[in-house]
Amino acid sequence: QLQLVESGGGLVQPGGSLRLSCTVSESTLDYHVIGWFRQAPGKEREAVSCISVTRGSSHYRDSVLGRFFISSANDENTVFLQMNSLKPEDTGVYYCGAGRSDQSAEFYCHFGMEYWGKGTLVTVSS
Repeated sequence: QLQLVESGGGLVQPGGSLRLSCTVSESTLDYHVIGWFRQAPGKEREAVSCISVTRGSSHYRDSVLGRFFISSANDENTVFLQMNSLKPEDTGVYYCGAGRSDQSAEFYCHFGMEYWGKGTLVTVSS
């Protein structure tokens, strides 16, 4: 059973930065796409960013372009999400997910993942 474990969440002031990590129990190269989704209180889960670890491409939602950056360290079975210039509307539980089919990062960001972690809470507040 694949396990994904998120870490790095916490409380940060507006304009601050956080780096989230997603550690995968198997080789990230066995899963074509790893991605980050978030869910704010009272809202549906939404895609933040996805990366194709096999194709080297990535996809971002418009509201985080230029502020968030996704990367993978395949030798560490870890995917990172560097979040800069954080805003209160970035608050939510951030989930890491994995997709096993040979599809693009954009595909998985749009349709969702096959495997999920339990999430890490990010709170942006002064």
